[in-house]
Amino acid sequence: MKDALTARPVGKLPDKVRLKGRILFLTEDAGLVRQQLEGQDLEWRPEQKLRDDISTDEITPAYICYYFDDTLGEFPYLGLKCGTEFPITKGSVKRGGYVASVSGKRRGKGSSREQSPYAEMCAGIKLVIAENIERIYRENCQNLGVLTTTDFSIIEKVRRGDELPLSAFTAGEGEITRGIIEYGGLFNYNVARLQGKVAPAAPTTPRRPMTLGEKILARHWVVDLAHGTVGVPAVKPGDEGFVGTDIRFSHEYVTPMAAIFFEQLVGQSGKVNDPGSVLFFRDHLTFLAEAMTPERVKEGLLDVANQLEVKQREFAVAQGIKLYGELRLGVHGAEAICHSKILEAHALPGQVIIGSDSHTPHAGAVGCVAFGVGTTAIFNSWITKDVRVKVPETVKVVVRGTKPDNVTAKDFMLEILRHPYIKSGQAIGKLVEYCGEAVETLSVDERATMTNMTAEVGGFTGYVAPDEKTVEYLMAYRGLSQAEAERLCAGLASDPGAEYCEVLEFDASRLKPMVALPGDPGNGLLIGELADRVKVGIAYAGSCTAGKKADMDMYARVLQEAVDRGDRVAPWVKFFIQCGSQDVKRYCAERGYLDVFSRVGATFLEPSCGACINAGPGVSRTKEEVTISAINRNFPGRSGPGQLYLANPYTVAASAIAGYITEWEPGRVLTT
Repeated sequence: MKDALTARPVGKLPDKVRLKGRILFLTEDAGLVRQQLEGQDLEWRPEQKLRDDISTDEITPAYICYYFDDTLGEFPYLGLKCGTEFPITKGSVKRGGYVASVSGKRRGKGSSREQSPYAEMCAGIKLVIAENIERIYRENCQNLGVLTTTDFSIIEKVRRGDELPLSAFTAGEGEITRGIIEYGGLFNYNVARLQGKVAPAAPTTPRRPMTLGEKILARHWVVDLAHGTVGVPAVKPGDEGFVGTDIRFSHEYVTPMAAIFFEQLVGQSGKVNDPGSVLFFRDHLTFLAEAMTPERVKEGLLDVANQLEVKQREFAVAQGIKLYGELRLGVHGAEAICHSKILEAHALPGQVIIGSDSHTPHAGAVGCVAFGVGTTAIFNSWITKDVRVKVPETVKVVVRGTKPDNVTAKDFMLEILRHPYIKSGQAIGKLVEYCGEAVETLSVDERATMTNMTAEVGGFTGYVAPDEKTVEYLMAYRGLSQAEAERLCAGLASDPGAEYCEVLEFDASRLKPMVALPGDPGNGLLIGELADRVKVGIAYAGSCTAGKKADMDMYARVLQEAVDRGDRVAPWVKFFIQCGSQDVKRYCAERGYLDVFSRVGATFLEPSCGACINAGPGVSRTKEEVTISAINRNFPGRSGPGQLYLANPYTVAASAIAGYITEWEPGRVLTT
């Protein structure tokens, strides 16, 4: 494979580019968006409010990601919500002749799906302009060759058809990001690396006190790809380079597109580098047939989605890669959700892990640097076994005190997410270190809820330094001896004097159970602050974030009280409990939880991402339907068209019994 790539012609882009085409302004006013799609160019003024917080769920809704080729160009922005309307229709962007797309703050938040910038690119978009841009989405754009900027003065230059210096998009970037942009994408840049045309300089940062995240990155820093030289004494924020990975994983939404890139660019006979450290998962769409609407089935989308499984399975067999697949023919469900299994069976303290999902930081609960990347980065890692990074600054989140019994890690995160520093996007792309006595008392499962939801913070990754609870976890889950577990955890702590760009402090004793109002996880309120009593139609207890053993303990605690009182799920509520892995299901069976769930009228589901990505039981069907859910995000359309509230596992179970969003307190009778 290396010989074939070293002979491949590769060169830089011209120093100047001219972008010919129209500019699409994604405004909050659906009428203005429609006018543009109908052919009228908008003379945009700052008072015409641009849409903020455009998530990748809105750029390419989950069902659009069943496609994994240039057909995606028909679909960008189909989920874009402007007020109460969805003004963009299939093919309208591509027909409009747009070369640039403009929006407000936090462009590309949410899922790491590279289908989003790829759909934009295939529709003709070559430039994305926004006030600030989320890390993974921005890197995906750069990896594909789509230009990005936060400089709004470029709008008029594009409108006039001026030549733009490529330096306008590389200014302020590090050596590697600049090189990727100049070579027109990550693959060409990596070919240039293999050919010796570029050799990123190793950081010359002198020894300094480092945060745990910085330490792990320094230990994995690739100094010389050709000779396998790894590790530098120290790194600091802003240092840019490549780090070697211990684990690389992807799921069926991403693997097929990456496989096509691999086969087209490397060749059908190419072999993945170290396939033993690569894992594939069939976990997102195993319940899709139960969730897809008849209209979409008639459109052929179920058949399209099933091809994702076929392509991933065939590529896994050809490459000798372990695939955690479906249970068996005719039975919905999977062996495990990727994040659940990575934490349970693979992640170790001090590792670098990359995955094709924004919630990859889940594994940071055991003190590793785990972060989500896009399809192109995954595909390139199959060649080089490394991934590019720019060392982020670190935010320290300290949660002190003793939490109330009915407060959980989910409440910690909903409180953190509504903090002005987080809501304003200042944590985007940063390492997030969770610490404090309230965090230290959490189980590894509960710590995983926090690190998982670093994706909602917008952070690069989140982690908790390993301690005696980590040692106990490794002994229980991996069968390690105490000495071996302690050895793995040794030295994995931030140094005294390590630098943090911000320290956020919270008092757990002052927290109460929270909900996030529909639309964004940052819309947190105390349950007692809800203006009206909210009637629930669906309660969903599951996903990677809330399908762990600790979560099942919480659901069972509430529901056992209901069983003891003779109560059941409210007649108008559909209650689904979905575990994260077969290990968790066995745990539930051993403790009698499955019987408890059944006796109250809950439906227990085999592992799968399911309703969390609008692909399984628990999705809403109408705009008015209300769901209370323990998942991690509630962006528009994320789990159906309805009103999705986020809450902790106790609240979800209590609300299912009461029929209304209800704060649970031990021993309190839940009334409908």
